[in-house]
Amino acid sequence: MDIIKNMLKNNVRQYGMILALVLITVLFQVLSDGILLMPLNVTNILQQYGFILILAIGMVLVIITGHIDLSVGSIAAFVGAVSAIMMVDYDMPYSIAILLSLLIGALVGAWQGFWIAYMKIPSFIVTLAGMLLFRGLTMVILEGKSISPFPKVFQKMSSGFLPDVDGSSSIHILTIIIGVFLSIVTVIQEFRNRSTQRKYEFEVLPFPWFIAKLVAIVAVINLFTYVLAMYKGIPNILIILFVLVVVYSFVMKKTVMGRHTYALGGNEKAAILSGVKTKRITFWVFVNMGALAALSGLVYAARLNAATPKAGLNFELDAIAAVFIGGASASGGIGTVMGAIIGGLVMAVMNNGMSLIGLGIDWQQAIKGLVLLLAVGFDIYNKNKSA
Repeated sequence: MDIIKNMLKNNVRQYGMILALVLITVLFQVLSDGILLMPLNVTNILQQYGFILILAIGMVLVIITGHIDLSVGSIAAFVGAVSAIMMVDYDMPYSIAILLSLLIGALVGAWQGFWIAYMKIPSFIVTLAGMLLFRGLTMVILEGKSISPFPKVFQKMSSGFLPDVDGSSSIHILTIIIGVFLSIVTVIQEFRNRSTQRKYEFEVLPFPWFIAKLVAIVAVINLFTYVLAMYKGIPNILIILFVLVVVYSFVMKKTVMGRHTYALGGNEKAAILSGVKTKRITFWVFVNMGALAALSGLVYAARLNAATPKAGLNFELDAIAAVFIGGASASGGIGTVMGAIIGGLVMAVMNNGMSLIGLGIDWQQAIKGLVLLLAVGFDIYNKNKSA
Protein backbone atom coordinates (compact mmCIF):
# COMPACT_ATOMS: atom_id res chain seq x y z
CA MET A 1 0.00 0.00 0.00
CA ASP A 2 2.91 2.34 0.75
CA ILE A 3 4.25 1.74 -2.77
CA ILE A 4 0.91 2.82 -4.27
CA LYS A 5 0.83 5.94 -2.10
CA ASN A 6 4.38 6.86 -3.12
CA MET A 7 3.65 6.36 -6.82
CA LEU A 8 0.49 8.45 -6.58
CA LYS A 9 2.41 11.15 -4.72
CA ASN A 10 5.24 11.20 -7.27
CA ASN A 11 2.83 11.32 -10.23
CA VAL A 12 0.18 13.60 -8.76
CA ARG A 13 0.19 15.91 -11.80
CA GLN A 14 -0.25 13.09 -14.31
CA TYR A 15 -2.93 11.20 -12.41
CA GLY A 16 -4.66 14.42 -11.36
CA MET A 17 -5.13 15.57 -14.95
CA ILE A 18 -6.34 12.14 -16.09
CA LEU A 19 -8.87 12.15 -13.25
CA ALA A 20 -9.92 15.69 -14.16
CA LEU A 21 -10.43 14.66 -17.81
CA VAL A 22 -12.58 11.69 -16.76
CA LEU A 23 -14.69 13.77 -14.35
CA ILE A 24 -15.21 16.59 -16.87
CA THR A 25 -16.17 14.08 -19.56
CA VAL A 26 -18.68 12.34 -17.26
CA LEU A 27 -20.11 15.71 -16.13
CA PHE A 28 -20.77 17.00 -19.65
CA GLN A 29 -21.95 13.58 -20.83
CA VAL A 30 -24.70 13.82 -18.20
CA LEU A 31 -25.45 17.51 -18.74
CA SER A 32 -25.65 17.08 -22.53
CA ASP A 33 -28.01 14.08 -22.27
CA GLY A 34 -25.44 11.72 -23.77
CA ILE A 35 -24.54 13.84 -26.81
CA LEU A 36 -20.90 14.45 -25.81
CA LEU A 37 -19.71 10.88 -26.40
CA MET A 38 -21.77 10.17 -29.49
CA PRO A 39 -19.51 8.96 -32.33
CA LEU A 40 -20.17 12.02 -34.51
CA ASN A 41 -19.41 14.45 -31.67
CA VAL A 42 -16.23 12.63 -30.59
CA THR A 43 -14.98 12.89 -34.19
CA ASN A 44 -15.95 16.57 -34.29
CA ILE A 45 -13.94 17.24 -31.11
CA LEU A 46 -10.83 15.71 -32.66
CA GLN A 47 -11.23 17.63 -35.92
CA GLN A 48 -12.18 20.94 -34.29
CA TYR A 49 -9.35 20.99 -31.73
CA GLY A 50 -6.67 18.95 -33.47
CA PHE A 51 -4.72 22.06 -34.45
CA ILE A 52 -4.60 23.17 -30.80
CA LEU A 53 -3.21 19.77 -29.77
CA ILE A 54 -0.50 20.12 -32.44
CA LEU A 55 0.44 23.51 -31.01
CA ALA A 56 0.44 22.09 -27.47
CA ILE A 57 3.06 19.50 -28.44
CA GLY A 58 5.44 22.25 -29.56
CA MET A 59 4.49 24.60 -26.74
CA VAL A 60 5.33 22.08 -24.02
CA LEU A 61 8.94 22.00 -25.23
CA VAL A 62 9.07 25.80 -25.18
CA ILE A 63 7.66 25.96 -21.65
CA ILE A 64 9.95 23.17 -20.39
CA THR A 65 12.92 25.34 -21.41
CA GLY A 66 11.46 28.19 -19.34
CA HIS A 67 10.25 30.28 -22.27
CA ILE A 68 6.89 31.21 -23.79
CA ASP A 69 5.64 31.72 -27.36
CA LEU A 70 2.82 34.19 -27.97
CA SER A 71 3.19 34.21 -31.75
CA VAL A 72 2.01 30.71 -32.72
CA GLY A 73 -1.53 31.80 -33.64
CA SER A 74 -0.22 34.55 -35.93
CA ILE A 75 2.35 32.19 -37.49
CA ALA A 76 -0.43 29.65 -38.14
CA ALA A 77 -2.52 32.33 -39.84
CA PHE A 78 0.47 33.60 -41.86
CA VAL A 79 1.43 30.13 -43.10
CA GLY A 80 -2.21 29.35 -43.89
CA ALA A 81 -2.36 32.52 -46.01
CA VAL A 82 0.89 31.70 -47.83
CA SER A 83 -0.27 28.13 -48.50
CA ALA A 84 -3.55 29.45 -49.96
CA ILE A 85 -1.67 31.73 -52.34
CA MET A 86 0.54 28.83 -53.44
CA MET A 87 -2.27 26.30 -53.91
CA VAL A 88 -5.22 28.47 -54.93
CA ASP A 89 -3.68 31.45 -56.74
CA TYR A 90 -0.64 29.73 -58.28
CA ASP A 91 -2.08 26.21 -58.58
CA MET A 92 1.00 24.66 -56.95
CA PRO A 93 0.83 20.89 -56.17
CA TYR A 94 -0.40 20.49 -52.59
CA SER A 95 2.53 18.28 -51.53
CA ILE A 96 5.10 20.90 -52.54
CA ALA A 97 3.02 23.67 -50.97
CA ILE A 98 2.83 21.76 -47.67
CA LEU A 99 6.61 21.22 -47.58
CA LEU A 100 7.30 24.88 -48.39
CA SER A 101 4.79 25.98 -45.75
CA LEU A 102 6.49 23.86 -43.09
CA LEU A 103 9.85 25.27 -44.16
CA ILE A 104 8.50 28.83 -43.86
CA GLY A 105 7.25 28.04 -40.36
CA ALA A 106 10.67 26.65 -39.39
CA LEU A 107 12.38 29.77 -40.77
CA VAL A 108 10.04 31.99 -38.76
CA GLY A 109 10.89 29.93 -35.68
CA ALA A 110 14.61 30.30 -36.50
CA TRP A 111 14.16 34.07 -36.78
CA GLN A 112 12.61 34.26 -33.32
CA GLY A 113 14.95 31.65 -31.85
CA PHE A 114 17.98 33.71 -32.94
CA TRP A 115 16.85 36.78 -31.01
CA ILE A 116 15.94 34.71 -27.95
CA ALA A 117 18.89 32.29 -27.83
CA TYR A 118 21.78 34.39 -29.11
CA MET A 119 20.74 38.00 -28.51
CA LYS A 120 19.23 37.17 -25.09
CA ILE A 121 16.01 39.14 -25.66
CA PRO A 122 13.23 37.70 -23.44
CA SER A 123 10.97 35.28 -25.32
CA PHE A 124 7.89 37.18 -24.14
CA ILE A 125 9.05 40.32 -25.98
CA VAL A 126 10.30 38.54 -29.12
CA THR A 127 7.17 36.44 -29.59
CA LEU A 128 4.87 39.36 -28.72
CA ALA A 129 6.59 41.26 -31.52
CA GLY A 130 6.20 38.17 -33.73
CA MET A 131 2.51 37.98 -32.92
CA LEU A 132 2.01 41.56 -34.15
CA LEU A 133 4.40 41.22 -37.09
CA PHE A 134 2.94 38.05 -38.61
CA ARG A 135 -0.64 39.07 -37.92
CA GLY A 136 0.05 42.23 -39.88
CA LEU A 137 1.77 40.32 -42.69
CA THR A 138 -1.21 37.96 -42.89
CA MET A 139 -3.57 40.88 -43.47
CA VAL A 140 -1.17 42.40 -46.01
CA ILE A 141 -0.89 39.14 -47.97
CA LEU A 142 -4.62 38.45 -47.96
CA GLU A 143 -5.51 42.14 -48.53
CA GLY A 144 -8.31 41.80 -45.99
CA LYS A 145 -10.14 39.03 -47.82
CA SER A 146 -10.35 35.25 -47.66
CA ILE A 147 -8.83 32.91 -50.25
CA SER A 148 -10.60 29.65 -51.10
CA PRO A 149 -11.29 26.87 -51.96
CA PHE A 150 -8.35 24.55 -51.32
CA PRO A 151 -7.85 21.34 -53.38
CA LYS A 152 -10.01 18.45 -52.20
CA VAL A 153 -6.97 16.30 -51.40
CA PHE A 154 -5.55 19.01 -49.15
CA GLN A 155 -8.86 19.36 -47.30
CA LYS A 156 -8.67 15.68 -46.35
CA MET A 157 -5.70 16.48 -44.10
CA SER A 158 -8.22 17.77 -41.59
CA SER A 159 -11.59 16.37 -42.66
CA GLY A 160 -10.64 13.02 -44.22
CA PHE A 161 -10.74 9.53 -42.71
CA LEU A 162 -8.66 6.37 -42.90
CA PRO A 163 -10.25 4.15 -45.58
CA ASP A 164 -11.77 0.85 -44.44
CA VAL A 165 -10.82 -2.65 -45.58
CA ASP A 166 -14.50 -3.34 -46.28
CA GLY A 167 -16.62 -0.41 -47.35
CA SER A 168 -19.89 -2.34 -47.14
CA SER A 169 -19.85 -2.76 -43.34
CA SER A 170 -21.80 -0.42 -41.06
CA ILE A 171 -18.87 -0.38 -38.63
CA HIS A 172 -15.32 0.61 -39.58
CA ILE A 173 -13.50 -2.73 -39.37
CA LEU A 174 -9.97 -1.34 -39.79
CA THR A 175 -10.46 0.95 -36.78
CA ILE A 176 -11.44 -2.04 -34.61
CA ILE A 177 -8.36 -3.94 -35.82
CA ILE A 178 -6.13 -0.98 -35.03
CA GLY A 179 -7.63 -0.76 -31.54
CA VAL A 180 -6.83 -4.42 -30.85
CA PHE A 181 -3.31 -4.01 -32.26
CA LEU A 182 -2.63 -0.95 -30.09
CA SER A 183 -3.91 -2.88 -27.06
CA ILE A 184 -1.46 -5.71 -27.70
CA VAL A 185 1.45 -3.31 -28.23
CA THR A 186 0.55 -1.43 -25.03
CA VAL A 187 0.41 -4.61 -22.94
CA ILE A 188 3.79 -5.80 -24.28
CA GLN A 189 5.37 -2.39 -23.65
CA GLU A 190 3.99 -2.18 -20.11
CA PHE A 191 5.39 -5.61 -19.24
CA ARG A 192 8.76 -4.61 -20.68
CA ASN A 193 8.78 -1.41 -18.65
CA ARG A 194 7.87 -3.34 -15.51
CA SER A 195 10.66 -5.84 -16.15
CA THR A 196 13.19 -3.03 -16.65
CA GLN A 197 12.09 -1.28 -13.46
CA ARG A 198 12.41 -4.48 -11.44
CA LYS A 199 15.82 -5.16 -12.97
CA TYR A 200 17.11 -1.86 -11.62
CA GLU A 201 15.21 -2.33 -8.31
CA PHE A 202 12.77 0.52 -8.83
CA GLU A 203 9.41 0.51 -7.10
CA VAL A 204 6.64 -1.11 -9.15
CA LEU A 205 2.94 -1.54 -8.62
CA PRO A 206 1.83 -4.77 -6.95
CA PHE A 207 0.93 -7.28 -9.66
CA PRO A 208 -2.88 -7.16 -9.09
CA TRP A 209 -2.80 -3.35 -9.35
CA PHE A 210 -0.60 -3.60 -12.43
CA ILE A 211 -3.12 -5.93 -14.10
CA ALA A 212 -5.97 -3.62 -13.13
CA LYS A 213 -4.08 -0.71 -14.71
CA LEU A 214 -3.57 -2.70 -17.93
CA VAL A 215 -7.24 -3.69 -18.07
CA ALA A 216 -8.26 -0.03 -17.68
CA ILE A 217 -5.87 1.14 -20.43
CA VAL A 218 -6.95 -1.60 -22.85
CA ALA A 219 -10.61 -0.86 -22.12
CA VAL A 220 -10.15 2.86 -22.85
CA ILE A 221 -8.28 2.16 -26.11
CA ASN A 222 -10.89 -0.27 -27.42
CA LEU A 223 -13.86 1.83 -26.26
CA PHE A 224 -12.38 4.87 -27.98
CA THR A 225 -11.71 3.05 -31.26
CA TYR A 226 -15.17 1.44 -31.11
CA VAL A 227 -16.82 4.86 -30.80
CA LEU A 228 -14.80 6.11 -33.79
CA ALA A 229 -15.65 2.95 -35.76
CA MET A 230 -19.36 3.62 -35.27
CA TYR A 231 -19.07 6.78 -37.41
CA LYS A 232 -16.45 6.89 -40.17
CA GLY A 233 -13.43 5.47 -38.42
CA ILE A 234 -10.15 7.15 -37.58
CA PRO A 235 -9.89 10.76 -38.83
CA ASN A 236 -6.66 11.76 -40.56
CA ILE A 237 -5.95 14.41 -37.96
CA LEU A 238 -5.79 11.68 -35.30
CA ILE A 239 -3.15 9.84 -37.33
CA ILE A 240 -1.09 13.04 -37.54
CA LEU A 241 -1.43 13.56 -33.78
CA PHE A 242 -0.54 9.95 -33.01
CA VAL A 243 2.67 10.16 -35.06
CA LEU A 244 3.63 13.46 -33.41
CA VAL A 245 2.98 12.15 -29.89
CA VAL A 246 5.02 8.98 -30.49
CA VAL A 247 7.96 10.86 -32.07
CA TYR A 248 8.10 13.70 -29.55
CA SER A 249 7.58 11.41 -26.55
CA PHE A 250 10.52 9.32 -27.75
CA VAL A 251 12.68 12.41 -28.30
CA MET A 252 11.93 13.83 -24.85
CA LYS A 253 12.35 10.53 -22.97
CA LYS A 254 15.04 8.64 -24.86
CA THR A 255 17.38 11.13 -26.56
CA VAL A 256 20.16 13.50 -25.52
CA MET A 257 18.18 16.40 -27.01
CA GLY A 258 15.27 15.63 -24.69
CA ARG A 259 17.44 15.33 -21.57
CA HIS A 260 19.23 18.57 -22.40
CA THR A 261 15.89 20.33 -22.88
CA TYR A 262 14.79 19.33 -19.38
CA ALA A 263 18.20 20.27 -17.99
CA LEU A 264 17.99 23.74 -19.54
CA GLY A 265 14.57 24.39 -18.03
CA GLY A 266 15.48 22.92 -14.65
CA ASN A 267 18.61 24.99 -14.06
CA GLU A 268 20.25 26.85 -16.94
CA LYS A 269 23.48 27.68 -15.11
CA ALA A 270 23.96 24.08 -13.99
CA ALA A 271 23.19 22.89 -17.52
CA ILE A 272 25.88 25.21 -18.97
CA LEU A 273 28.44 23.94 -16.45
CA SER A 274 27.48 20.37 -17.41
CA GLY A 275 28.32 21.05 -21.04
CA VAL A 276 24.79 21.52 -22.38
CA LYS A 277 24.74 23.88 -25.36
CA THR A 278 21.82 25.88 -24.03
CA LYS A 279 21.77 28.45 -26.84
CA ARG A 280 21.55 25.74 -29.48
CA ILE A 281 18.78 23.91 -27.57
CA THR A 282 16.74 27.11 -27.22
CA PHE A 283 17.22 27.95 -30.89
CA TRP A 284 16.05 24.54 -32.13
CA VAL A 285 13.09 24.46 -29.72
CA PHE A 286 11.77 27.63 -31.38
CA VAL A 287 12.52 26.29 -34.88
CA ASN A 288 10.44 23.23 -33.95
CA MET A 289 7.67 25.45 -32.57
CA GLY A 290 7.57 27.41 -35.82
CA ALA A 291 7.26 24.22 -37.89
CA LEU A 292 4.45 22.86 -35.69
CA ALA A 293 2.68 26.24 -35.80
CA ALA A 294 2.86 26.00 -39.59
CA LEU A 295 1.40 22.48 -39.50
CA SER A 296 -1.37 23.72 -37.21
CA GLY A 297 -2.11 26.55 -39.65
CA LEU A 298 -2.32 24.08 -42.54
CA VAL A 299 -4.69 21.81 -40.61
CA TYR A 300 -6.90 24.76 -39.65
CA ALA A 301 -6.97 26.11 -43.21
CA ALA A 302 -7.82 22.64 -44.55
CA ARG A 303 -10.72 22.31 -42.11
CA LEU A 304 -12.03 25.82 -42.83
CA ASN A 305 -11.32 25.36 -46.57
CA ALA A 306 -10.13 28.97 -46.63
CA ALA A 307 -7.33 31.25 -45.48
CA THR A 308 -8.76 34.19 -43.55
CA PRO A 309 -7.21 37.28 -41.88
CA LYS A 310 -8.81 36.29 -38.55
CA ALA A 311 -7.42 32.74 -38.50
CA GLY A 312 -5.36 31.75 -35.48
CA LEU A 313 -6.91 34.17 -33.00
CA ASN A 314 -6.25 33.02 -29.41
CA PHE A 315 -4.58 29.79 -30.59
CA GLU A 316 -1.57 30.64 -28.43
CA LEU A 317 -3.72 31.08 -25.34
CA ASP A 318 -5.43 27.71 -25.78
CA ALA A 319 -2.09 25.98 -26.41
CA ILE A 320 -0.44 27.54 -23.36
CA ALA A 321 -3.46 26.71 -21.20
CA ALA A 322 -3.38 23.09 -22.44
CA VAL A 323 0.29 22.74 -21.47
CA PHE A 324 -0.16 24.18 -17.98
CA ILE A 325 -3.34 22.20 -17.33
CA GLY A 326 -1.42 19.11 -18.49
CA GLY A 327 1.05 19.49 -15.61
CA ALA A 328 3.90 21.60 -17.00
CA SER A 329 5.62 23.92 -14.53
CA ALA A 330 5.50 27.67 -15.01
CA SER A 331 9.16 27.87 -13.96
CA GLY A 332 10.32 25.31 -16.55
CA GLY A 333 11.97 21.91 -16.34
CA ILE A 334 8.75 19.91 -15.87
CA GLY A 335 6.21 18.72 -18.42
CA THR A 336 5.45 15.88 -20.81
CA VAL A 337 4.09 15.58 -24.32
CA MET A 338 1.34 13.24 -23.14
CA GLY A 339 0.47 15.66 -20.35
CA ALA A 340 0.07 18.47 -22.90
CA ILE A 341 -2.27 16.25 -24.95
CA ILE A 342 -4.34 15.45 -21.86
CA GLY A 343 -4.50 19.15 -21.00
CA GLY A 344 -5.57 19.91 -24.57
CA LEU A 345 -8.29 17.27 -24.36
CA VAL A 346 -9.51 18.82 -21.10
CA MET A 347 -9.84 22.17 -22.89
CA ALA A 348 -11.47 20.55 -25.93
CA VAL A 349 -14.05 18.62 -23.89
CA MET A 350 -14.81 21.72 -21.81
CA ASN A 351 -15.28 23.91 -24.90
CA ASN A 352 -17.42 21.33 -26.67
CA GLY A 353 -19.41 20.44 -23.56
CA MET A 354 -20.17 24.05 -22.66
CA SER A 355 -21.32 24.69 -26.23
CA LEU A 356 -23.56 21.61 -26.15
CA ILE A 357 -25.36 22.77 -23.00
CA GLY A 358 -25.81 26.27 -24.43
CA LEU A 359 -23.39 28.16 -22.18
CA GLY A 360 -22.53 31.60 -23.57
CA ILE A 361 -19.07 32.48 -24.86
CA ASP A 362 -18.64 34.96 -22.00
CA TRP A 363 -19.05 32.26 -19.35
CA GLN A 364 -16.92 29.86 -21.37
CA GLN A 365 -14.02 32.30 -21.33
CA ALA A 366 -14.42 32.95 -17.61
CA ILE A 367 -14.50 29.24 -16.74
CA LYS A 368 -11.44 28.45 -18.90
CA GLY A 369 -9.53 31.27 -17.21
CA LEU A 370 -10.45 29.92 -13.79
CA VAL A 371 -9.40 26.39 -14.73
CA LEU A 372 -6.02 27.68 -15.95
CA LEU A 373 -5.47 29.62 -12.73
CA LEU A 374 -6.34 26.57 -10.62
CA ALA A 375 -3.99 24.37 -12.66
CA VAL A 376 -1.01 26.70 -12.16
CA GLY A 377 -1.96 27.20 -8.51
CA PHE A 378 -2.03 23.42 -8.06
CA ASP A 379 1.48 23.22 -9.54
CA ILE A 380 2.82 25.91 -7.18
CA TYR A 381 1.15 24.25 -4.18
CA ASN A 382 2.72 20.88 -4.95
CA LYS A 383 6.13 22.45 -5.49
CA ASN A 384 5.99 24.31 -2.16
CA LYS A 385 4.74 21.16 -0.39
CA SER A 386 7.62 19.11 -1.82
CA ALA A 387 10.12 21.76 -0.78
